[in-house]
Amino acid sequence: MKTVNALTIRNQLGKVLNQLARDGEPILVSKGRKIRAVLITVDDFKIRFLDRQAEEERDRLLERIESLRAGKRDDLTSLDVLREMRGYGQ
Repeated sequence: MKTVNALTIRNQLGKVLNQLARDGEPILVSKGRKIRAVLITVDDFKIRFLDRQAEEERDRLLERIESLRAGKRDDLTSLDVLREMRGYGQ
């Protein structure tokens, strides 16, 4: 992983972004002697964060469905769970 300082980012952002796109490797951003941030590609962001959030949401909804199947009543009906899975508001 390459490390660049904040001044380089400020002065040469386009060049740094081109390198990120070309190599696909995360770039550490330092300020002073400390690492303050990490630049990653959009694809890495999706894999690491957005896909994980979607999986967590799916697991949460599957748990609700299983609890409804088991006869555990909560404030949601199976129709409410289905609407939530499809992204409809309540």
